[in-house]
Amino acid sequence: MSLIRRGGPLAAGLALTLLTAPQLCAQSGGGGILATRDALREELERLDGQGNKGRAGAALIRARLENGDFQAGDHVFIRVEGEPQLTDTFAVAAGPQLELPQVGTVALQGVLRSELEGHLTSHLARYLREPVVEARPLIRMLIEGGVVRPGYYGAAPQQPVVDVIAQAGGFTSAAIAREMRIERGSQVIWSGTSLSDAMGHGHSIDQLSLRAGDRLFVPSRRDGRGLTALYLVVSITTMIFTMTQLSHR
Repeated sequence: MSLIRRGGPLAAGLALTLLTAPQLCAQSGGGGILATRDALREELERLDGQGNKGRAGAALIRARLENGDFQAGDHVFIRVEGEPQLTDTFAVAAGPQLELPQVGTVALQGVLRSELEGHLTSHLARYLREPVVEARPLIRMLIEGGVVRPGYYGAAPQQPVVDVIAQAGGFTSAAIAREMRIERGSQVIWSGTSLSDAMGHGHSIDQLSLRAGDRLFVPSRRDGRGLTALYLVVSITTMIFTMTQLSHR
């Protein structure tokens, strides 16, 4: 059974997003160049030297260096010159790996986004003579809370995080932007001043070591009012119960 999800509205939409955004090319634009392995190692050394302050960022980079950037459910747009069957948007399957027509499985374990084109070119060179390959990853992030249109949004890794928020319509009038956070499962991986500073400098998804499925949550003032209302209900209920008990004594 094929592990590829090809064609259809989703694939066409992802391909169109990439093809119409030359500023988000595979190596530069948007938030800058994709991080190389050497650059990540240098950054890891710098963060390790900061002790507890750099521990969270170091853990994200260490995971990238060990496991690579790809996981099941990611999408990759591939264009191979003169090979229409190999020009499409492909889904990354469990492994992680790509299952490509004619050339079979391409393992992606340990591969960084910046290494994708070279990795695919090496694989295709076993079957094609001097292949010319273009490859662009696209990830999905969940944007929730105080934004106009919450939901999943596709983005190129070079894209600044603020641009993804703009895709979601920007902040609502009730948003508390300074308290936004980025979560991976139950773990908060970016928050507070460190996140605000990174976004203020236009840091990209790749620079923050984000991956598909990460959730950016923007608290809003209505969240606080909801908690206040709940507190008042509980307080009133407790007071009524106490007065009832006293009247029966």
